[in-house]
Amino acid sequence: MKWIGLTGGIASGKSTVSQILRDLGYEVVDADEIAKQVVQPGTPGLQSVISQFGTQILDAHGSLDRKKLGAIVFGNPEKLLILENILHPLVQNITSQKKDQLEMAGIPMAFYDVPLLFEKKLEKNFDDIVVITTSPENQRERMKQRDQLDELEISKRLQSQVPLSEKIQKARWIIENNGSIEDLGRQVRDLALHLQGLR
Repeated sequence: MKWIGLTGGIASGKSTVSQILRDLGYEVVDADEIAKQVVQPGTPGLQSVISQFGTQILDAHGSLDRKKLGAIVFGNPEKLLILENILHPLVQNITSQKKDQLEMAGIPMAFYDVPLLFEKKLEKNFDDIVVITTSPENQRERMKQRDQLDELEISKRLQSQVPLSEKIQKARWIIENNGSIEDLGRQVRDLALHLQGLR
C-alpha cells in the first residue's frame, strides 16, 4: 500500500483537502482526530496530561479543554515537548494499527493527515509527502476566525511549527490553497491521479 503523508502549516487547509480526498473515495487517517481520542475522559493519555499540567486544563465536565492547554504549551517549547512526548507515542500506536488494517483490507493507497510530520522527523515513514500551503495572511485570518485567537496566540502557534517555506522545500508535491474551493478540488483530484500513476 502507498502511504502518503499529508501536512502543512496551521490553518493551511489540511482538513479541507482530507475531506475532498474522502469524498473522492480515498482513505484518510487523521492524526488530530486520534490525538483527541487518546485524551478522552478516563483514558491513560488524559491522566498523563493531567499529571503534568494539573486539573486546570479540564472543563466543567472533566474533559480536556484544548484552548486552556494550548495557552500553556504554545510559546513554551519545554512544556510543548512534554505534551508531545505524552501524545506522540499513543497516536503513533493507533496509527500503526489503522495502517495495518488498511493494508490487510487491500487498500492500494491511503493518506495520513499529520501536522507535525517534519517537526517529528517522520519523513522516512512515507512513500510520498504532500504539503498544503497558503499565504501567511490567509493562515492568520483563518486562525482568527476558526479558533477565535488573538494576534499573540496566533504568533505563538505559528512559531511552534517549522515554517511553511521550509516544508515546501522538503516535499515532492505541493497543493496551493489560496483560491476557491473548486480550484483546491481540481488540484487534489489531479494529485491523487499522479500519486496512483494514472497521470
